[in-house]
Amino acid sequence: MYQLIHRDGRAKRGRLTTVHGVIETPVFMNVGTAAAIKGAVSTMDLYEIGTQVELSNTYHLHVRPGDQVVKQLGGLHRFMNWERPILTDSGGFQVFSLAGLRKIREEGVYFHSHVDGKKIFMGPEESMQIQSNLASTIAMAFDECPPYPATREYMTNSVDRTTRWLVRCKTEMEKLNRIETTINRHQLLFGINQGGTFADIRIDHAKRISELELDGYALGGLAVGESHEEMYSIIEQTVPYLPLEKPTYLMGVGTPANILEAVDRGVDFFDCVYPSRNGRHGHAYTNQGKRNLLNAQYELDDRPIEEGCGCPACRSYSRAYIRHLLKAKEMLGLRLLVLHNLYFYNTMMSEIREAIEQDRYQAYKKEKLDRMKELG
Repeated sequence: MYQLIHRDGRAKRGRLTTVHGVIETPVFMNVGTAAAIKGAVSTMDLYEIGTQVELSNTYHLHVRPGDQVVKQLGGLHRFMNWERPILTDSGGFQVFSLAGLRKIREEGVYFHSHVDGKKIFMGPEESMQIQSNLASTIAMAFDECPPYPATREYMTNSVDRTTRWLVRCKTEMEKLNRIETTINRHQLLFGINQGGTFADIRIDHAKRISELELDGYALGGLAVGESHEEMYSIIEQTVPYLPLEKPTYLMGVGTPANILEAVDRGVDFFDCVYPSRNGRHGHAYTNQGKRNLLNAQYELDDRPIEEGCGCPACRSYSRAYIRHLLKAKEMLGLRLLVLHNLYFYNTMMSEIREAIEQDRYQAYKKEKLDRMKELG
């Protein structure tokens, strides 16, 4: 159940109660594609840095180790030793990114595994069955992720198919949640709004899927090549047509600035690989901007990554030491930066929630964006 606690303009402060615990929103979901955060980050680390939700990938776990394996081992929570909520995406984005290896049909998608070339079929029912086997807290509907750019005709046909698939997803999930042997019979379903940068298609689709009374709604197919301004415009125009009393999730976005702008437009769920990926490349997010610790200026710098930060890296290690680890190709350097970046994102979301509650979100957003420009 989702409770809208407070609004500051269009920014939402909410609370989603699930079978695996309460999610305070706005929230940033930490991405663990194959049931682990890249960078040697354990679930114990996730508890320490304030992670509320972990996100795993349906397609990758279906291919390896196999969703039936995960089910036999008690579901994803037990498999990865994580008691808090997990969201699994539908596998749609990964399947549709295999452009040369897949064929789209009304029944679903035929494609070849990127691991061993094995032929696989996935449709709405199969995606729901896989996610039910994984026993995640929140399952995402199986949708078509159209290419960017796409013609209006292609987009219209694609969105219509996604709508038909969503109905099938809902029917299948309701069936699965009634089966005695289903591990999580309280699994939630989020639908996905598509339409590219065609605002009228987006709005019409938002109206149609809202009628299905799902547990939450996502905006998909953004941050795929369009400008930030186009993305913000689509969010601003579409979100008012999604149910206010349900969570709104912007998929795969983004930078701290992207999140701040999207919260301002009514979004309250986020995920992105940026904090972990950038950490593995030596980049640290700070309130002064992104810092590249591989730079020579940090060779003798005995300060933490960011002074005043309470993350495990900043509490114990210097910029100079972390730079040395990166140069020496020691995995500890990557691990510390990933921990710092995820802590930065999780802490920013906590600050956002507090600012909304106190009706000072605009001031907070401006101050945060201004400060993050300092490093250029």
